[in-house]
Amino acid sequence: MKNRTLFNYIRQKSTKETGRLIALTGARQTGKTTLVRRGFPDYTYLSLEDPVTRPDFVALSAPQWYQQYPRSILDEVQKAPLIIESIKAVYDRYPDARSMLLGSSQILQMDQIRESLAGRVSLVELYPLTLPEMLTDSWEDPVIESRLIRFLATGVREILHDGVPLQEDGYAKSARHLAHYLEFGAMPAIMDPGLSDEDRYDWLDNYVRTYLQRDLRDLANLRELVPFVRLLRAIAGLTGGLLNINELARLAGVTARTANRFVSYLELSYQVNLLQPWFRNRSKRLSKSPKIHLLDPGIQRVLLNRRGRPTGPEFESAIVVEIHKQIKNSRLPVDCYHLRTVDGREVDLLIETERGFLPVEIKMTERVSSADARHLRRLDTILDKPILGSLVLSNDPHIKDLGEDITALPVGWALGA
Repeated sequence: MKNRTLFNYIRQKSTKETGRLIALTGARQTGKTTLVRRGFPDYTYLSLEDPVTRPDFVALSAPQWYQQYPRSILDEVQKAPLIIESIKAVYDRYPDARSMLLGSSQILQMDQIRESLAGRVSLVELYPLTLPEMLTDSWEDPVIESRLIRFLATGVREILHDGVPLQEDGYAKSARHLAHYLEFGAMPAIMDPGLSDEDRYDWLDNYVRTYLQRDLRDLANLRELVPFVRLLRAIAGLTGGLLNINELARLAGVTARTANRFVSYLELSYQVNLLQPWFRNRSKRLSKSPKIHLLDPGIQRVLLNRRGRPTGPEFESAIVVEIHKQIKNSRLPVDCYHLRTVDGREVDLLIETERGFLPVEIKMTERVSSADARHLRRLDTILDKPILGSLVLSNDPHIKDLGEDITALPVGWALGA
């Protein structure tokens, strides 16, 4: 069992007045139920999955609900949107009532919660495992934030540079788990050491099938899955690239409107990340198209029936979403973009903090050279905040100074504990 970064945060949050009602969302099988049942053993667990028992919960009045379930965990709450009104009534009437709402898509963050529970609910998102979480061995094993997150939180550059990766046991462990992540992804179930590689591939294949059959039918009310399957596989092949709806529609054999709608469903259900472009500089001609990244490399590779070494775009995509997950877990006030000029100059990831920008280039190479940093040079002519330094993240195990305040770091060193 792996510890989760959000475990202590949610427990601490639940003790405060602002944590009386918490909605925990995320893709299926990311560990939502396991986390809250571990952290809140005194809460009554109620699953709204069963359509037979679901009406009984919906029919309860506020006093009845409070008497029976003063502290409750409601799983699959999106299947019973009417119950939100009951939760609201209990919240308003009984100051000591507390509830956890669990759901498998961001649909929870839409009408029912934003309208009925506005100002009452705290929204928390649970993603697949991060590399620091993979490095833990139990719930008691603390999650150590990565060097990148510690740098973003403090601004102390030495956090990134101090040490020799090849002399550190922690780096060797991080590199091993990074290789596992690139091959199989980060869903908690596949971390079981008793599984074979074939077992992991089978689990991922079944996950895709189950996801298509359950979540998409619930979320999109799809009657025909074939066009969606084609589109999902097309996205898997384009991960790490600019989102071109017309091209995606052509590859999937659907209309542009349908493709756009399906991409929205994938984003709502935590299957893709749309990395938005940075284009505040009106004097420069910059791309305004987002990049699309599948949120789990294991799922991406199963969709394409691909094994072995990832391609360059797949590697970039896997590292971008890993950084995305770590930033989300840290709850830092940080925004992420990509940058691309019309003449082809691009930055894979542009992290914006209050203090300035951290541009990041991602390379799969095992031997970084100064040429790998060419797009990171002279960015001050484009950006509207100071540059806090620039990074090239790669498989090269050495820390290198590439000049002009650009540093090459091993991925496992920057993103591991």
